[in-house]
Amino acid sequence: MNANQLKVQGNSLFAGGRYTEAIECYSKAMLKEPSEAKYYGNRALCYNRLSMFQEALVDCQRAMALNSRYAKAFYFQGEAFIGLQKYEESIEALRQALRLANDQRLFFGDEISAKIKLAKKMRWEQKEARRLQEDIELQTFLSAVLEDRKKRMLESRLSPAVDDVEAESEKRKEQISHLFAQVDERRMKRDVPDYLCCQISYDLMKDPVITPSGVTYERESIEEHLEVNT
Repeated sequence: MNANQLKVQGNSLFAGGRYTEAIECYSKAMLKEPSEAKYYGNRALCYNRLSMFQEALVDCQRAMALNSRYAKAFYFQGEAFIGLQKYEESIEALRQALRLANDQRLFFGDEISAKIKLAKKMRWEQKEARRLQEDIELQTFLSAVLEDRKKRMLESRLSPAVDDVEAESEKRKEQISHLFAQVDERRMKRDVPDYLCCQISYDLMKDPVITPSGVTYERESIEEHLEVNT
């Protein structure tokens, strides 16, 4: 079989969920036609489906080296970065995929936009998880400081009665717990409504403008979009 026939066979195997076998077909096609970027892109997609994200990134880089305007290579790269929880890199790759898709009038821009939105949502959740962990560590540290202070006061000859020291320590701990509980409650309400985000960049709008059709965009994003598409 020639390279194109191997690609067609690989596509059929991919459609049937037989990703490992599809990878073999695309790999054979590469040997016959090593300068075709799409074979690397197709294999990268298979690697993504198998959660082999590092392998997918390698193939995406090869595809981009062969064709710097290959939008799907950037898209598959963005997917791989999502799988690796590298959301900043994912958003950057997906934005490039969207620019190329729009520039070439390709018909999967909505799919890319949805993936950008997903990456930003996951980035937000990742940052929130980090903040929560930092809060837990801070609360643990403050509790340890209070416990150490209580111990030193109890060992001091000049300290108040034991009951007073215990009562004060418990009061401080309750204050700290109450404070962090309030922080957690406020954080539960931190989801950003969609209407506050630009429908082009999916970032929170800082300088919004309303188009004649009534849709609101970030000024910089709509100006860049109009410049690219005119």
